[in-house]
Amino acid sequence: MSEQKIFILEDDVNILYGLESQLSAADFVVESSEGEEDIEELLDNIRQFAPDYLILDLILPKLDGFDVIKRIKADDELSDLKIFIFTDLSDEDSKRRSLDIGAEYYFIKEEFDTYEFAEKVRKIITNQEKGSKEDGLELYDE
Repeated sequence: MSEQKIFILEDDVNILYGLESQLSAADFVVESSEGEEDIEELLDNIRQFAPDYLILDLILPKLDGFDVIKRIKADDELSDLKIFIFTDLSDEDSKRRSLDIGAEYYFIKEEFDTYEFAEKVRKIITNQEKGSKEDGLELYDE
C-alpha cells in the first residue's frame, strides 16, 4: 500500500490520541487538530499536509463540522478528500445531511471504540486501494 495520509479533527484528546496511535501503527501518516483554530487556519493546515482522508468529529468547540465539510468540498485543492465522520450525533438528519454535503462515511462513536473504528477505516482504505488497482473489480465493505 502506498503511504496514505490521514488528518484527524477531533476535540476529545482520548479519542484523538487513540486514533493517532492506531492509524500510525497501521502505517498511515497522521496529522491532527483538536479544532481550536478558526476555519481558515484549519483549511490551510489541511492543505499543507495534503491528506488522502479526513476523520471528522461534527461537534467541535469552535467549528461546525457541517461547515468544515462544505468548505472542504468547495475548495479546489481539497474537494477530493475522502471524509469519515466519527461523531456522537446519531440522528438520521445529521447522517443524511453529512452525506448529502459530501462526507463518504458516517460512524457513531457509541457503536465503536477507537480500535474498532481505526480498523474499519483501514479496511475501507485498503479495499479502495485494491479496487483502484485491479481493473473492473469492485469491492464492497459490508
